[in-house]
Amino acid sequence: MATHQREIDAYLAASARAGDARALSALVVRWHKRLTAHAARLSGEADAARDIVQEAWGEIIKSLRRLDDANAFPAFAYRIVTRRTARHIKRKVQDRALAAALQAEPMAEDIAAPETTQSDIERLRTAIRNLPAAQRAAIALFYFDEMSVAEIAVALDVPEGTVKTRLMHARQKLRQTLEGESHEQQ
Repeated sequence: MATHQREIDAYLAASARAGDARALSALVVRWHKRLTAHAARLSGEADAARDIVQEAWGEIIKSLRRLDDANAFPAFAYRIVTRRTARHIKRKVQDRALAAALQAEPMAEDIAAPETTQSDIERLRTAIRNLPAAQRAAIALFYFDEMSVAEIAVALDVPEGTVKTRLMHARQKLRQTLEGESHEQQ
């Protein structure tokens, strides 16, 4: 990047840090495309990159006051976008792992009667997906990942009693849903 461009960016960053809204706006205009391209390179997703950079601007603006050297704005902004992108990728990997665990549902085959059909397994999967997120997480950790109540409490950062309650309510809802469906089919 040319020295002249760096000087403009440093001036805009210093002015924005001092509270100049027009300088901040100019900084966003100058850097938005580059930061979006960076996030797209890292994530491999153009749509996600736009969302990531949108969130990153909030953090950049809030953190700009702590930027001691206005000349460091490019590295500062790229670092924030890089971290946001890494968080996005981590969440995506975790979501895929949970989806794969729910899809595999080894518990369904393990506890199912020999005459269980694929439609029964699909009904169970659907019933689990329809549970509230907290109950779905407790069920998945308990049955799919075979974690103890104490381990789940640590993983979810809740008391053991809360885990037990979530498991109890989830089991009740699953039983009601599955028994209700089987009565309707008869």
